[in-house]
Amino acid sequence: MLRLRAAVGAEAGRPGPGCYNFRVPELPETENNPLLDPAFRIPFAAIRAEHMVPAVRAVLEEAEAELTRIRDRAGGHTWESLVGALDGVEERVGRLVNICSHLNSVASTDEVRGAFREVLPLYSEFTNSVKTDQRLWARLKEYAAGTEAARLDDVRSRRLEKLLREFRLRGADLADADRARLQDIFRELAELSNRFGENVLDATAAFRLHLTDGEDLAGLPETSVSAARETAAAAGLDGWVFTLHQPSLQPFLQYSDRRALRRRLQQAHVNRAAEGETDNRPLIRRILELRLEGARLLGFETFADWRLQESMVGSGTAASDFVTGLEQRTRPHWEEENARLRDFAQSELGLDTLEAWDTAWASEKLRRRLLSYDEEEFRPYFSHDRVLEGLFGLASRLFGVSITEVENSQVWHPDVRFYDVTDGDGTHLASFYADWFPREGKRGGAWMNSLTTGGPQPDGTFRPHLALVTGNLTPPVGGQPAQFTHREVQTVFHEFGHLLHHCLSRVEVPALAGTNVLWDWVEVPSQIMENWTVEPEALELFARHAETGAPLPRELLDRLRAAETFHGAHAQMRQLSFGALDLALHADWDPDGAEDPLALARRVRGRFTARPEHADDNFICGFTHLFAGGYAAAYYSYKWSEVLEADAFSRFREEGILNPETGREFRQYILETGDSVDPNELYRRFRGREPRQEALIERNITGRG
Repeated sequence: MLRLRAAVGAEAGRPGPGCYNFRVPELPETENNPLLDPAFRIPFAAIRAEHMVPAVRAVLEEAEAELTRIRDRAGGHTWESLVGALDGVEERVGRLVNICSHLNSVASTDEVRGAFREVLPLYSEFTNSVKTDQRLWARLKEYAAGTEAARLDDVRSRRLEKLLREFRLRGADLADADRARLQDIFRELAELSNRFGENVLDATAAFRLHLTDGEDLAGLPETSVSAARETAAAAGLDGWVFTLHQPSLQPFLQYSDRRALRRRLQQAHVNRAAEGETDNRPLIRRILELRLEGARLLGFETFADWRLQESMVGSGTAASDFVTGLEQRTRPHWEEENARLRDFAQSELGLDTLEAWDTAWASEKLRRRLLSYDEEEFRPYFSHDRVLEGLFGLASRLFGVSITEVENSQVWHPDVRFYDVTDGDGTHLASFYADWFPREGKRGGAWMNSLTTGGPQPDGTFRPHLALVTGNLTPPVGGQPAQFTHREVQTVFHEFGHLLHHCLSRVEVPALAGTNVLWDWVEVPSQIMENWTVEPEALELFARHAETGAPLPRELLDRLRAAETFHGAHAQMRQLSFGALDLALHADWDPDGAEDPLALARRVRGRFTARPEHADDNFICGFTHLFAGGYAAAYYSYKWSEVLEADAFSRFREEGILNPETGREFRQYILETGDSVDPNELYRRFRGREPRQEALIERNITGRG
C-alpha cells in the first residue's frame, strides 16, 4: 500500500527545474531545528514533537513569500517562473509535512499526535488556498493561452494541463462563497481523517487477548506462540498475549483450534473503533457527507465522479462496471469454493454452521488436506536477510541496479535500516529507509513513502531520490532472525515495487515523477513484483533454510505453486467486496435517505460473504484505506492494477522471468517514466497490445497451466 505521495524536487541548496530552494526565516524558534536541516539524509533521530509546528510555520511563511513573488512578477511568466515555481513551493512544504506525518505513523506519542494535529490545519489551509488563489489562477490561464505554452515539450505540456485541472477540481472557478465553503470542507476532512486513523490505532492498541492456560494454544504454530510470549513479557505479564496486529491476528484465526477464542479475536478486529472514545461511526457519516457536498459544489453528481477525474477508469460508473464485470467472472468459481469448504467443514470438522471466525481456520484445514500445505513449513526458508538479498539480487538482474546497506544512525528506531541504490555505472540513484516490524506507536499495514524526488541538475547529473518502506511483519523471536510467511514475502516484494517506481524515476518534472501517477496505475509496479515470489528461478535466489542453507525442496515448491490458486476466488471476491463497498459509499449513499452508511456497508459486503450475516459487523470503522489512507472511491484500483500487472507479467513468462532485456524495457517504459506519458500508452509500449483479464483469472483462480 502507498500511503502518502508528497515529494520534494530538490535537495536544499541545489535547485533544479521545477524546484525552489526556499530561504527559511531565521527565527528563534527555528534555530537548529532538525526538520529544517537541508541534508539529503533526514536527521530523524533528532526530531522531536516540539520541532514540528515551528518548522511548518517557518516553511509556510517562506512559501507565502514565494507565492507573492509569483503573483507580482512583472511582465509575462515563463515555465520556470510559474509552473516550476508553483510545483517547487508545494514540494517543499509537502516534504516537510510528509516527514511529520510519517513520524506520526511510526513513532506516535501523545506529544507527536498533538503537534501533528496543529500541523494538519496549517497544511490544509495552505494547499487549499494555493489551488483557489484567484491571482495565481489568472496567471496560469494567461500563461496557458500564450505562445510559450504552445511550444512546450510533451512532458511540460502534460504537467501544465494537469495543473490547470487540479485548480479547477479544487474550486478555482467557483464563486467566492462556494470556493470558501469548499476550503472549509477540505480543512475539516483533513482533521476528520486524522482522527479516524488515530482512533483505529488506539482501538487496536487497547485490545489484547491474554492467555495463561497452555491448552488454549492448541493448533498454533510455535512462531506465533513464541511471539505471544514475548509480547506478554514486554507487558509484564505471564503467559501469552495476542493482539490485533496482523502478525499476531492472522495466525491465530488461521490455526487456533479454540473456536471461542477465534470468535473473540475476530469480532474484536471487525468491530474496532466502533464504541467509546474511539468510535468512528459518527466520523464516517460526516466524512461521507462532506465529500459529497464538496463534489456537488464542483458540479459532480457523486464524490466518486470527482475523485476519478484523474484516473485511468475516468468515472464512478466506469469503476463500478469494472468491479461488477470482474465479480461476475469470479462468482461461479467462488460459489464452487464455498460449497467445497462448507461440505468439508460439516463432514470433517463437525461444524454444522461455518461462521466468520471459522473460515480462515477451516480453509487452512482443507488446504492441508488437499495440498499437504502448511504455511509455517516455509518460514525457515524465508529468513529476513535472505529475502532481502534475493530481492536485491532480482533487482540487479532485471533492472541493472545495486542495493547496498550503509550505516545511518539518524533513524527513528533501532530497527530501521538504510540503503543506497546505484546504477550499473556506479551512479547514485536513490537511498531508502526500511522499517519492517510492528511495535507500539506504529500503525498497522505496509506502505512506501517518497521523501525527496530528484531531478536534473545544471551539470547534467540527476539528483538522487529518497524514500522509505514500512511493514508490520513477523518480528525476530528468541534472538533469532525474523522468519516470514510466504504472504509476508509477497508484502516485502510489493512495497519494494513501489520503492523501485520512485527510486528509478528519470522524469525531469518532479510533480510527474515516480509514484506521482494516476491512482489506478500506481499499484502496477508493486503488484507485479509479487509474481516472482512463486517462480522457481527467482526463489533460487533467496529461499534457503535458515540453519542448513539448503534450497527450497522441489516438493515444497510444488505445493507452494499449487497453493497459489487455492481459494483464489475467495481472495479475489474479498478484494472486490472492498471495491464495491467503497463505490457504494461514494456513489450510491444518500445522506438524506433512510439507510445508515454502516447498514449500506453490511448490505453490500453481504453479497460477497458465504452468508449475509457474516457482514453484520462494524468493519468499516477500522477501514483506514477509505477514511484515513487516500483510497476513497479508488479501492477498485487494486484489482484494476492487478489486471494490468498480471497481463504484463505474462510477457516475462513468455520471454524468461529473469530476462534482463524484458526487465530493461519494464524499467524504461514503466519504472522510469512516472506520469510523464499516459499510462495506457506506457502499457501498450511494454506489452505491445491492450490488457486482457484472462491472465488474472488464470493466475489467481484456474491456474497458469
